[in-house]
Amino acid sequence: MTDHLVAFWNLENLFGPENHVHRIPWVADQVAGDLSGWTPQIYQTKLDQLSAIIRQMKGGAGPDILGVCEVEDDHVLNDLTTVLNAALPQRTYSTVHATADLSSRGIDTAFIYDAALFSVDPNLVFNHFVMRRTGTRDILQATFKRLTTGAELVVMANHWPSRFGGRGPEVSSGFRATAGETLSYWHSRIFEAAPLKNRTPVLALGDLNDDPWDRSVIINALATRERGDVERATSPRFYNMTWEYMLTQTTDLNGKARLLEGTLYFDKNGNLFDQILANRPLLDKKADSGFKVVTGAAQVIAFPEMVSHKTGEGPRRFGLPKGDAAKNVDLTGFSDHFPVGVMVRET
Repeated sequence: MTDHLVAFWNLENLFGPENHVHRIPWVADQVAGDLSGWTPQIYQTKLDQLSAIIRQMKGGAGPDILGVCEVEDDHVLNDLTTVLNAALPQRTYSTVHATADLSSRGIDTAFIYDAALFSVDPNLVFNHFVMRRTGTRDILQATFKRLTTGAELVVMANHWPSRFGGRGPEVSSGFRATAGETLSYWHSRIFEAAPLKNRTPVLALGDLNDDPWDRSVIINALATRERGDVERATSPRFYNMTWEYMLTQTTDLNGKARLLEGTLYFDKNGNLFDQILANRPLLDKKADSGFKVVTGAAQVIAFPEMVSHKTGEGPRRFGLPKGDAAKNVDLTGFSDHFPVGVMVRET
């Protein structure tokens, strides 16, 4: 049996440098002030910092499939992949990307995957958009086909609308409810396409901007903490594996033990926005799906150098210049989110 690490990471504004020649004009208008001072040197440091974490995953082998969000375009995604392939010569990383042309900031979702292990049919890559006046977020869906066995795994990289302006129903929660409904709808379409015993395994990962107990996740996305309910389900439901890493023990760079209460922190409070959802074929031993999630293998990936030593803080963010690189960029930081991941076993 072969185990694959499928992970997700919000890369916190991975933009090309301030004079990025490929930048779409309307994106340039939106982010010009934030990127003043985002030099090629700072951009390269950001790539190196991200790579330093990604290549440590799976015991130093790197992830087999990595979903990401907050990526400006395929050019910066390819720059990151180039750095990773140089650091992990045993890997042959390729990318899946569909530009979110409607986004006001160019923060796309994408996949990095090992093309020596999986193939991706571009005709089976879909973007599902969630609209709001201040921009869009998207769900990127791709089917990864194992080269040796032909087994298929559908993975959805999610980035749901933010809580900008407030989390209440009159401001932003309705957009996340729509994102949950969008995810659930496409899961239903996949669910209906095959008989029960052979249904396609679906793994949904991402930054949902809500916690696993919020209505958008439970009611709209149909994601529950009750694994047994999903194992017996005859309707398209998800088991939310996030409940397995509700509290994560780790250490910071000073060697101090830390108990993490979230995948990101806001106002010194932890939130579990970065979640992993698995459907019945990934859980039910009777389902002939080709892949199963490994029990207890869902995790927050928080290496010591990523963890702030300050009380009430989680990830050490890299930041954006916002007009003052010396003040707002930490060249030793990484992202404002921790990655999450789960082991998926070939059966």
